[in-house]
Amino acid sequence: MKLKQVLAVAVFAGSLQGAMAWTITGAGSTFIYPAMQRWTLHFKQATGNVVNYQSIGSGGGILQVTKRTVDFGASDAPLTPAELKKRHLIQWPDAIGGEVMAYNIPGVGNYQLHLTGKQICDIYMGKIRYWDDPRIKATNPKLNLPHIPITPVHRADGSGTTWIFTNYLTKVCPAWAHKIGFSTSVAWPVGVGGKGNEGVTNYVMRIRGAIGYIEYAYYKQNQNRLKAAVLENKAGWWVAPTMQTMLAAAKQANWKEAMKHDFYMELPNPPGKYSYPIEGPTYALLPLGKSTNSYVLQFYTWVFNHGDADLRALDYITLPDFLKKDIMAYWKKHGLSW
Repeated sequence: MKLKQVLAVAVFAGSLQGAMAWTITGAGSTFIYPAMQRWTLHFKQATGNVVNYQSIGSGGGILQVTKRTVDFGASDAPLTPAELKKRHLIQWPDAIGGEVMAYNIPGVGNYQLHLTGKQICDIYMGKIRYWDDPRIKATNPKLNLPHIPITPVHRADGSGTTWIFTNYLTKVCPAWAHKIGFSTSVAWPVGVGGKGNEGVTNYVMRIRGAIGYIEYAYYKQNQNRLKAAVLENKAGWWVAPTMQTMLAAAKQANWKEAMKHDFYMELPNPPGKYSYPIEGPTYALLPLGKSTNSYVLQFYTWVFNHGDADLRALDYITLPDFLKKDIMAYWKKHGLSW
């Protein structure tokens, strides 16, 4: 073939690829946003297709995908089978992550503060108001805790990160379970609210005496300015938020049982000597009957095949291979393919 012919073929192939490229939109979880940034960039580089994702919080993602104003949603709060049926959605997990209790206490370094679940609950219920409270000093006898007010920071928006955190509090604190419960948004007794994981992170860094729950990736990105607490787990052991303790918790997930309920799972405070106690999956939400569903499945198939390196780089827990196969079988069960 002559050079002119080769160039013509190349130009035609390039224009064809451009003509066939597509764009979809997603919205929701700030928890998964760091991973989504990398996935969408690398997916575009590999395929030419565009996935625009808005980090608006899980509550917003659930609302937008229910209204069909986006092609897919993302939420750290799983929906029950009844909720999925009502909204004509399906869901599946795409990663697992832990939540850090980040604090800003003068003179207290990283992994120095030790907190029980009951202490965290009492802080967020306004029962423990100063850092030198005797109850906190009891688990931190060697720390010189200052007499400064505690400012609990929580999410101001509908949030799956809040769902995981408040679910955890119901497991470790009967008073929280009885009076407040767990959801993407609750009636906080005390504290200040920040929008997104980003907002909570910024408040904790700015407010002297603050404490807040944030996704592990946000802690790692700001580790030079944030400190993380060591927590007491269900087995009574003190565990720091590390990849090892989060992996230990993730291994407690019973995915075979969750599959029977559209992957709905409550993982906070799992058993195990080394298990980190505040952790959960994050989910994709797909509206049934939408014309762009095949594109969404193309994207997530690519994520399952090529996205684990991005998750590991950001300190998320990847899904086991058997679960990815089960998810693809779940798509077919609902008549979906690409």
